[in-house]
Amino acid sequence: MADQERRAIRLHPADNVAIALTDLPAGTELPELGVTTGAAIPRGHKIALGPVAAGAPVLRYGQIIGAATAPIAPGAHVHTHNLGMGDHRQDYAHGRDARPLPPAEEARSFLGYRRADGQVGTRNYLGVLTSVNCSGSVARFIAEAAERTGLLDGMENVDGVVPIVHGSGCGMAGQGEGYDTLFRTLAGYARNPNFAGILLVGLGCEVMQVPALVGAGRMRDDGSFRYMTIQQTGGTRRTVERGLAMLREMAAVANAARREPVPARHLVVGLQCGGSDGYSGITANPALGAASDLVVRHGGTTILSETPEIYGAEHLLTRRAARAEIGEALIERIRWWEDYTARNGGEMDNNPSPGNKRGGLTTILEKSLGAVAKGGTAPLNGVYRYAEPIRTPGFVFMDSPGYDPCSVTGQIASGATLIAFTTGRGSVSGYKPVPCIKLATNSEMYARMSDDMDLDCGDIATGAASIEEKGREIFEMFLRVASGARTKSEALGFGGVEFVPWQIGAVM
Repeated sequence: MADQERRAIRLHPADNVAIALTDLPAGTELPELGVTTGAAIPRGHKIALGPVAAGAPVLRYGQIIGAATAPIAPGAHVHTHNLGMGDHRQDYAHGRDARPLPPAEEARSFLGYRRADGQVGTRNYLGVLTSVNCSGSVARFIAEAAERTGLLDGMENVDGVVPIVHGSGCGMAGQGEGYDTLFRTLAGYARNPNFAGILLVGLGCEVMQVPALVGAGRMRDDGSFRYMTIQQTGGTRRTVERGLAMLREMAAVANAARREPVPARHLVVGLQCGGSDGYSGITANPALGAASDLVVRHGGTTILSETPEIYGAEHLLTRRAARAEIGEALIERIRWWEDYTARNGGEMDNNPSPGNKRGGLTTILEKSLGAVAKGGTAPLNGVYRYAEPIRTPGFVFMDSPGYDPCSVTGQIASGATLIAFTTGRGSVSGYKPVPCIKLATNSEMYARMSDDMDLDCGDIATGAASIEEKGREIFEMFLRVASGARTKSEALGFGGVEFVPWQIGAVM
C-alpha cells in the first residue's frame, strides 16, 4: 500500500497499538498490521495489534503509555474505557544517553536588533508593564492614547506599544515562592530584547512595589526604562499624559534601532504544544524537535517547558542530561509538582484535557511522550525555574504549568524571542512582544484553520514529507520570522491578553 494510502501506522516495532490515520469503521481490515477493527476507531486514536491482558502494559513509541484496565482484544479501540496509568516507574539513568550534536556545517544568520546587554531581539516594541492589576486599565489607556494621537507616526522601525497587564501583584504574600515568581516574570519582561524600551506603571500601594522592582538592579542596560505610580503622579489623566511623554522619548531612541545580520546562535526559541491530538507525537512535535536540534547545532537556545506534560517521560530527558546534577534538578521539579498537585486536591493525570482525549490521547504518559519529542535529541544543558533568566545555550528546560499562556509567559520572561507552537485541535493565540509560529499536526485542521496556522506538518503522516525535511522547513521559518516576517497570529493581532504570570499561593 502506498504511503499516501496508509490508514494506520505502528510507530515502533515494540508497540502493541497502532494509530489510525483516518476514521476506521468497525470491520475495517488492516492486512499490513494483521488486524481487523472490532469497533469504529476515530482518526488519531489507538488500535490494539494483539491481545492485551488486564494489567499488562500498552506501548506506543516503544514506551509504556499505561496499563490495560480490562482485557483488550486484537483490533479493539484502546482509549479511556480500557487504558489507565498503571505503574510507570522508570530508570532515570542521568546522562547515560547524552551525546553532543555536531556543529552546523554552514553558518546561518538572521536580521535582528542588537541590544546593549548582548541579547538580540526579533521585534522592536515599546512596552507598558504593570506591577499590579490595579494599574492595568491605565496601562491600556496609555497604549490606546499612543495609537490615537499617532505617537509612532513616521517611526517605521518601532513595531508598536504593548500594554502588559495581568491579574496579580496584590492580595498576595510579600515574600515567598509566589512573590518571587511574579517578581522574576515582571523583571524578565522588562529585559526581553524584543522590547526597545519599557514603561513600568504601578498604583502605589500594592504588594509588588515599583521601588522594589527598580531597586533590585538595573532593569535595562540601554537606559530605555521609565517608571511611575498612579498615586504619586496624581491620578489617571496625569499618569496617561506623563506616560505619553515618556513613551515619546523612548520611541525616538527605539526608532534609531536597525536590523542587522547576526549569527543564528542568537536564536532563543520557546517550544510549546497546545490542543494536542494523536498526531502530535507523530508529526509536528518530532519535526519541531528536528528544528530544535538545528538551532542547537548553530549555537542557539531552545526551551522546553510544561512540567506536568513531561510527567512519565522525564526519564527521556534525564538520560540526556549533560551532567548528573541537571537530571537531578529536573526530578526535583517533578517531585515538587507531585506535592503541589496533591496538596491542592489534584493529581498529575488530571491532564490530558477533554480536547486531547477527543483527539486520541488517553493518559498523561502518552501525551508526555509526544510532548518531549519537541526537544529533539540534543543534550539537556540546564533546568531553570519559571521565568528565571536562561544563561546556558543549547537545549534547556524551564519549569512551568502545562497551561499554554502561562507557560509561554514564563519562557518570554526567561528570554525567548520566538515561540514555536504545535497544535492538533487548533489553538489560537499570540504572545506580544514575541512572534508565535503555529505548526499544525494534521492537514485536515490546517485546511480548516489556515488563517491561524503557519505550517502544515500533517504530510509527515502520509509519508509525503520526512521529519528531517519538515524540521529544516521549520528552521528556515525561524530565520525568516526572526528577520521580520510576520506570523499568522501577528497578522490577526493576537497578544493582548496572553500575558498570564503563574500565580502560586493564597490570594488574600
